[in-house]
Amino acid sequence: MLEKKERALRCIDALKLEYPDAICTIDYEKDYELLFSTRLAAQCTDARVNIVTKTLYKKYPSLEAFAEADIPELENDLRPTGFFRMKARDLKAAARVLLDDYGGKVPDSMEELLKIPGVGRKTANLVLGDIFGKPSYVCDTHCIRITNLLGLTEGKDPAKVEVQLRELLPPDEAGAFCHRLVLHGRAVCVARRPNCAACCMRDYCDHAASLAATE
Repeated sequence: MLEKKERALRCIDALKLEYPDAICTIDYEKDYELLFSTRLAAQCTDARVNIVTKTLYKKYPSLEAFAEADIPELENDLRPTGFFRMKARDLKAAARVLLDDYGGKVPDSMEELLKIPGVGRKTANLVLGDIFGKPSYVCDTHCIRITNLLGLTEGKDPAKVEVQLRELLPPDEAGAFCHRLVLHGRAVCVARRPNCAACCMRDYCDHAASLAATE
């Protein structure tokens, strides 16, 4: 049985071969757009968010535009993403905070990012990794589910899974690893119906091993 750290390193290598381009699946041009789009992606797919924001960021081309937005109108613009009332309030409030407290710039620390309305550790980690190139551990549903199956982590609490991954993943590999897990979770290790036979990590996976043992 491989030690967890060794297993994690082998999984990193396997995913690199399978998905050479570790890309974020959310479209954005400005730093705050990644922050806003990630907020919109809660309980919504990245694909739908990308469709909505294609027109949203043209209608509201600046933080000032979001800060001054009419809430009922913004709610209507965000309706396709679900939970649109809460998301509209968060985007408007976040824009105001970024303008008033950070000079219109997205801050580059976890502590400061978490002060922004609607921003949790998942969003903060994504911003730290993709905008600022810092070590990041984006524990979304794909990451949690797949690392659980691999036997690298236990439990579904994002904060606890993040702590476990910080002990296993090299900091300079963490962000790309999490991006690749999203791609793998959509293409192969699909929730409730993982295609273990096609999985590049099946040799290191507790779930695949347990299935093989029952055959």
